Order: sequence, then structure tokens, then C-alpha cells
Amino acid sequence: MAEADQPEVDAAQAALNRVRQAAEARGEVRTRTTGSLAPTGSGPAGARRGAIRRGEPGYGGRDPLGLGSVVKRMVAERGWSSPVAIGSVMARWPDLVGPEVASHCTPESFEDTTLRVRCDSTAWATQLRLLSAALLDRFSRELGPDVVRTLQVIGPAAPSWRKGVRHVRGRGPRDTYG
Repeated sequence: MAEADQPEVDAAQAALNRVRQAAEARGEVRTRTTGSLAPTGSGPAGARRGAIRRGEPGYGGRDPLGLGSVVKRMVAERGWSSPVAIGSVMARWPDLVGPEVASHCTPESFEDTTLRVRCDSTAWATQLRLLSAALLDRFSRELGPDVVRTLQVIGPAAPSWRKGVRHVRGRGPRDTYG
């Protein structure tokens, strides 16, 4: 048999036809885009020449999306917005409150809508209590409303002088160091 008698087979077209048949078997409907897909050459100076943007006739909706928009959509679809916001409070603490406050106060835990913050001195605990209204306003702007509703400020942890199971009741350690 001569080569001229054999029909020419296009491998790419054959693969496309197989994929289309599989999609039809699954019940997917093939839709055609409206308008021309030919580049128009018009648009702002910074746009790619011939690019068809979203919302224009001929846009098929199949352009790749940026990673940020894909992750944001996935978080919203799965209802992870609150846990992600909680994690962002802990991770972005210095950005949210400023470097000076962050060097003296650290977030300790987050339960429901209450953020628990431990300060390294009672003076900083008082300062943070005075700033709590402004911080809650900033949290609602940066993280979304109702993520953090209350700010529980805790002073420094005092050392425990109890050693062992038995102890004597009384006022505790006093100025006995000389």
C-alpha cells in the first residue's frame, strides 16, 4: 500500500476529539463564546496588544487566575475566613499594633472572638487597656468585622514561691534579702 493512499492522522485533533467525547459522556455542555476572539489592538497603552479582558465580548472565562485570588476564593467557599483571620492576628501582630507595643505585648490565645494578650509589665498592660478601643477598630478594618470583639489584657506572670505540696499560710515572701 502506498503512502498516498493512507489518510493523514492529526494526533492533536484526535486527542481533542477524545476529550470532547469524554466531556459529552459526563454530561458537560460545550458553549461557544460570543463576539470575535481576534485581537482588536485597542485599549490603554499599558495593556498587552490584542489582550481580551474580563467583561469584554469574546472573553471565555478561562484565563488563569492569580494565586491570591484563588486562595481567597477557596477560603471563602470552605468557610475558613475566621480561622485564617485568627492566624493572621497572631502572625501579623507587629504590623497590626506597631513595633513598640509588639515588643512588650504578645498575643497568647484566641477563643471565640476574644483575643488574650500578655504584657511584660503592669504599665504596658494599663497602656494596652487604654488603647483597646483603637486596636479593636483597627482589627475590624484589617481583618474584617466581628473577628476580634474583645481584647483581654493580662499583666506579667508573677513567680511562684511555693515549693512542694505543703505550705504555710501567710503573706508570702517579704523583704528578707538583707
